[in-house]
Amino acid sequence: MRELSRKEKTEFNKLQKRLRRNAGNAIVDYNMIEEGDRVMVCLSGGKDSYAMLDILMNLQKSAPVNFELVAVNLDQKQPGFPEHVLPEYLEALNIPFYILEKDTYSIVKEVIPEGKTTCGLCSRLRRGSLYGFAQEIGANRIALGHHRDDIVETLFLNMFFGGSLKAMPPKLLSDDGRNVVIRPLAYCKESDLMNYADYKAFPIIPCNLCGSQENLQRVQMKKMLAQWEREYPGRTETIFRSIKSVAPSQLADTDLFDFAGLSAEVDTDLHLPGIRVVNL
Repeated sequence: MRELSRKEKTEFNKLQKRLRRNAGNAIVDYNMIEEGDRVMVCLSGGKDSYAMLDILMNLQKSAPVNFELVAVNLDQKQPGFPEHVLPEYLEALNIPFYILEKDTYSIVKEVIPEGKTTCGLCSRLRRGSLYGFAQEIGANRIALGHHRDDIVETLFLNMFFGGSLKAMPPKLLSDDGRNVVIRPLAYCKESDLMNYADYKAFPIIPCNLCGSQENLQRVQMKKMLAQWEREYPGRTETIFRSIKSVAPSQLADTDLFDFAGLSAEVDTDLHLPGIRVVNL
């Protein structure tokens, strides 16, 4: 952690408490972590996953339940990836960790044409590798570093480009039913995480595969939400609250609500009085 002035220390303490409180509330609200859980913390080298690991390690000390943390990084063999950074960082933390090596980079570059978005395939390959490894090490929870803004961006990505009303749930059972994925930072703002990473001086590792793709749909969603936030402060938080307050009867999904079965109850025995014309 870098050296802080007195004013910065005050601001940092407030920020740290806010992030821990938000993460703690999300964990409680969705019952993300229970007694005896082994949580595999997926560490990418980005600000969000560093912050997630840091916050979980601090919460672990005061949590009312006992749980294990195991940090795991997937080395995707991207050119120039500094392989020494994460092991050195994790060894200094004295936390169990694994570096899982799998050359998904070559697969992505071979399959995706030059100039096309690589994130979709890259994330699927990464997810598959991590899910399988969680079972190997006996982890019954997989923690991912997605935050509130990621969730809201995903909502609009699915609406604008996928034609569906869905986002990232704070807690998810994988399709095969063998892994529970949790997102402890679901209530945390990205701006808070950026400031926290700056204070803590995490050794950030940029993504050389897709980090510079400015044409990504997610980048466009991020810009749109940032513009809205400048014009109407608090809008992103309001949108996020709407994800937690869904009214199926006010949408149009016939699988979620029985619109076809809707009918009004009419009292057939009710007789209205005859019409009288009154001359004034």
